[in-house]
Amino acid sequence: MAEADKQEIRDLEAKAQLIRRDIIEMLTEAGSGHPGGSLSSVEIVTALFFHVLRLQPEDPEWSERDRFILSKGHAAPLLYAALAERGFFPREELLTLRKLGTRLQGHPAKGQLPGVEASTGSLGQGLSMGLGTALAAKLDQRDYRVYVLLGDGECEEGQVWEAAMAAAHYKSDNLTAVLDYNGLQIDGAIDEVMSPLPFPEKWQAFGWAVRQVDGHDIPELIDAFNWAAGVKSQPAMIIAKTVKGKGVSFMEDVAGWHGNAPDAKQAAQALDEIGIIDV
Repeated sequence: MAEADKQEIRDLEAKAQLIRRDIIEMLTEAGSGHPGGSLSSVEIVTALFFHVLRLQPEDPEWSERDRFILSKGHAAPLLYAALAERGFFPREELLTLRKLGTRLQGHPAKGQLPGVEASTGSLGQGLSMGLGTALAAKLDQRDYRVYVLLGDGECEEGQVWEAAMAAAHYKSDNLTAVLDYNGLQIDGAIDEVMSPLPFPEKWQAFGWAVRQVDGHDIPELIDAFNWAAGVKSQPAMIIAKTVKGKGVSFMEDVAGWHGNAPDAKQAAQALDEIGIIDV
């Protein structure tokens, strides 16, 4: 994939800002949902959907498309915002999040909304789905790539490590996982709840190529995705160090904002802090 020039980086940063606003507005309207882990992954998903992924929004089932699986399915508002901004469905539909009869359910459901590749939310399953999709590409002799976004607390699930072991065994070099390493889960710090650390050494021990990045630095993320595309004979893991609730001062690095929506007053402050989009 191509490198990003300075203007594209500015455009991507503006897109990330817009997606942050979408997330706050969606969750406030819904009155429920998960802001912390949605906000921490904004730059990761922005880099993917607007620079890395080969997609055709007008043809969501295009056979040659790259696949993105949101394993941490509770961050659905982030995925929905990215899909809407990429043109898969009207932005106005974002405000139907979690409402009766909506296509935007609390966790992604395949078949409900264009661009959703897998039904996720039961943590630990997404990497297995991604591996199966990557192996299918090899069997079908197709060159699409598969990207899976994992949560750090999610890595306490045993199925993650079964998939990690299998991916290395089958030399799945068309599979890239990204770890949103914000250090917090619903009950507190990951190293206190059930520590999955140390991440780099564990993923390397399971046979993965590993790179660590600042998960809020878009040029660094793009460089890492370029690196991952060049890895041969093993899957690639990008460990992205992030801040839970990034962009909203009272949410940042606070486990209590894992699954609580802001009220109208809090949303107004959050939107003021995120700022007006300047393109």
